[in-house]
Amino acid sequence: MTQQSGAQGADLAARFLALHRPGEPLLLPNPWDLGSTRVLESLGFAALATTSSGFAATLGLPDGAVTRDQAIAHAGLIARATPLPVSADLENGYADAPEGVAETVRLAIGAGLAGCSIEDFTGRAGDPIYEVSLAAERVAMAVEAAHGGPRRLVLTARAENHLHGRDDLSDTIARLQRYAEAGADVLYAPGLTRADEIRAVVDAVGRPVNVLAMPGAPSVGELAGLGVARISVGGSFAFAALGALVDAATELKTAGTYGYGLLAATGRQAARAAFPA
Repeated sequence: MTQQSGAQGADLAARFLALHRPGEPLLLPNPWDLGSTRVLESLGFAALATTSSGFAATLGLPDGAVTRDQAIAHAGLIARATPLPVSADLENGYADAPEGVAETVRLAIGAGLAGCSIEDFTGRAGDPIYEVSLAAERVAMAVEAAHGGPRRLVLTARAENHLHGRDDLSDTIARLQRYAEAGADVLYAPGLTRADEIRAVVDAVGRPVNVLAMPGAPSVGELAGLGVARISVGGSFAFAALGALVDAATELKTAGTYGYGLLAATGRQAARAAFPA
């Protein structure tokens, strides 16, 4: 698949943004390689997003250990493999400085992506979340890069408090409001599972809100009722696949049986339907 022209890329981003309808959430699964990309496309999803943790696992690395060049190359490979809009998980933009984040966004545009997410997690255990003014400036620079050229990118700004032991909903909402003021298209606070907190975020920010599907979170139907516009799965599909591998290998090693063949048959059938001849 060839790289999109500026007009085609703008159309792809517009198509992606139009899928964000509060109350009718876009189900945005996260493939981790070309095979999972094509299988998810074949299952009828309308858009896809990369997963930093899932991709890192394919390289035998923990989340956060992938370089910017690796992440952009991987996201571009997935974007070229499908006609669907693809958004990239670009962690913290692989830079502390706003100018570095903007350069990451420009690279994402060049890779043919329809969107990307930038988070306010520093990557430093002792100081995990950027100071709010710097975090908002980073989003503003990312938005300028995402919206300022002939090719537009849908920019998702993430507030990471609840994944890093800072369960302060007031601060999370204040951050998301600052990111909305900075021009972010979509807002995301991964780790929220309580319906009242999700509703509070949706009511406060005035932009489409993404929720991470995770144990304990409301169902898709319940999230729709809360006004959520997008639901993503992060690395959970990738790690579910690794979990199936562990179960199959453990059965073979400990029981000497082949019950995993039933699951393998489902996967083989999906691959045959999804992969080009």
